Amino acid sequence: MSKAITDSLKKPSEAFMRPVRSFVLRQGRLTKGQQLALDELWPVYGIPHGDSPLNMEQLFKNPGSVTLEIGFGDGVSLASMAKASPDTNFIGIEVHRPGVGRLLHLIQEYGLNNVRVMDEDAVEIIRRRIPETSLDRVQLFFPDPWHKKRHNKRRIVQPDFVSLIASRLKPSGVFHLATDWEPYAQHMAVVMEAHEQFVSLAETPFSPRPAERPVTKFENRGLKLGHGVWDLLYKKVCAGS
Repeated sequence: MSKAITDSLKKPSEAFMRPVRSFVLRQGRLTKGQQLALDELWPVYGIPHGDSPLNMEQLFKNPGSVTLEIGFGDGVSLASMAKASPDTNFIGIEVHRPGVGRLLHLIQEYGLNNVRVMDEDAVEIIRRRIPETSLDRVQLFFPDPWHKKRHNKRRIVQPDFVSLIASRLKPSGVFHLATDWEPYAQHMAVVMEAHEQFVSLAETPFSPRPAERPVTKFENRGLKLGHGVWDLLYKKVCAGS
């Protein structure tokens, strides 16, 4: 681990403790296809707003493992993972309606029965609707890095948020993070390494990209330009073990 990460672990920033939202709403224009998908497919695959905890077996009608993805973007990556792993159930959270419409369209195109969609703030959904120890995996890919120093406090990866994720994961459940912004990767590493309920699946905070995470169009464009991508995979362990 780099000296910067080590020093940060010794002196955790007070900004980590500030509450944050998981998004800033920047709605784009819906295409006709996305609007049609929202109108016709949301009643089938969307999870209605509410406060009651989700029953995973009732939701998916099968006992398979459950993966929660926070901020699935245009939905292409999530749909690809769901298609490749039909025995895994996926819940995708995204507040941007064009992305929700795109994923709904892909669910129909691929004939997927293992994906359900939510369109509210992820932090509030996890707090109110995801039961404790109900998830096998949580994915957070390329969240807003808030790269300006004065905005770093808005990053979703903070100690309180990681504790919330830990409470919803089953024992040995995995939290998979990825970013293409190196300072945010270092920030993620600091927070994850300091948390007593997580241990890295690699010898360092950073892991090779697992085959099950598809390379997105945006990510591939960045790789061709020489941009880096950092994956972090952490397993939930008992506190103090």
